Amino acid sequence: MITLSSLRYLPPALLALGLAISNISYAEKADQDKPLILEAEKVSVNDVQQTYELNGQILLIKGSIVVTGDQGNIKVDPEGYEYVEMQGTPKEVTSFREKREGPADEFMQGRATDVTYNAKTELLTLTGNADLKRLDNMVMLDQLHGWKIEYDDIRQYYRVSPPPDAKPDDLPLARAILSPRRKATLEK
Repeated sequence: MITLSSLRYLPPALLALGLAISNISYAEKADQDKPLILEAEKVSVNDVQQTYELNGQILLIKGSIVVTGDQGNIKVDPEGYEYVEMQGTPKEVTSFREKREGPADEFMQGRATDVTYNAKTELLTLTGNADLKRLDNMVMLDQLHGWKIEYDDIRQYYRVSPPPDAKPDDLPLARAILSPRRKATLEK
């Protein structure tokens, strides 16, 4: 069994922290039918290819999903699912926030240099000094930090990875604080 304290002894190639979440709650399904609201200094729209290019102080809202950044691209597939790529600047990181289905006030909230989100697979990837929190009524339940964090909302799975050039002396490069699932489930 891998514990958080033993992660510092793993070589970087093996450092991938995968944690399954036992509570069943997914991204809010009502978000799929909400309009896409975009604000930026510059927005370029290609209706034929269903692509959007965004530049400068971006605010993207789709239902409970809120994404901010400095440069971004959105591609909409024929089924209507969005694929979002957002980059920050050295002064401003990108951010992502989404209400989860089920519990009244449970959110996933993250910040990183780059954010990608695939609405079809509900996969969120935060890269570059990444932080991800699961909040219930603004109380932190889970918190992860690492170079890259992947969160699969359908499979209820986190993965925290080090940079590709990490050295064993640099470890631990991933950190997780996780609430007991039984307690979190019983308190609801």
